[in-house]
Amino acid sequence: MTTLRRPQPAPIPLPGARPGRDPGRAIKRGPRRVSAEVVAATQRDRLFDGLVQEVATKGYDNARVTDICRAAGVTRPAFYALFTGKEDAFLAAYRHGIAVVSQLMENAYRDAGPDWPDAARAALRTLLEVLASVPAFARMALVEVDAAGPDARRERDALLTSFRRFFADAGPGPGSGDVDRELLVSTVVGGLHATIRGRVAHGPIEELPALLPVLTYAAIAPFLGPAEATRATRPVNPADGPAAAAPCAEPTGQP
Repeated sequence: MTTLRRPQPAPIPLPGARPGRDPGRAIKRGPRRVSAEVVAATQRDRLFDGLVQEVATKGYDNARVTDICRAAGVTRPAFYALFTGKEDAFLAAYRHGIAVVSQLMENAYRDAGPDWPDAARAALRTLLEVLASVPAFARMALVEVDAAGPDARRERDALLTSFRRFFADAGPGPGSGDVDRELLVSTVVGGLHATIRGRVAHGPIEELPALLPVLTYAAIAPFLGPAEATRATRPVNPADGPAAAAPCAEPTGQP
């Protein structure tokens, strides 16, 4: 049975999904003066895209502010009017992008219905397909975050902690009283993250959706057992709806 999806507000683009120098996003000159707030917001978005693409291509350490500005079509003075430096810009782009991905996962989880295995699978599917649709953001957020300093790593750790909410409706876990459920959830989340990160690091990132069956099984089996995990572990089919993609991303050809 296909779940009816409620209308969603206009999505916010994921950093790295668009070229920073896209002429369509340039500030138009004309008789009507564009407000400083609009100019700053446009430059910020373009710098997010430029930063993600440069960091994904060259690595965090080798991506210079000059390169980021060139990729974004934004001047260095404009960059420093918005950010204190490369690390500050990275953190801003990371937080913005993670908020977009998290909201898409929340929507998928909620819209999948009351059955937790199906909801967990829907959230995982969305995560994998969105990351696959913007490989540059996937690499920046899962691999290069390790090189971006202690604040970035703390942000990453906080993100993993927040993902525990997707297990709030899971079963109680193993019957043994010796198993700490919170620790079990953290272990499962850490394993899912490590598997996804490994595929992003070694590629091809576009094939991330192929991990859905094994990740679904790994997420569900510790709480509901192998039989229920096997039931939820199925290939994507038309009843699941179209593939998820990051807002403004190019189609990936996934079903």
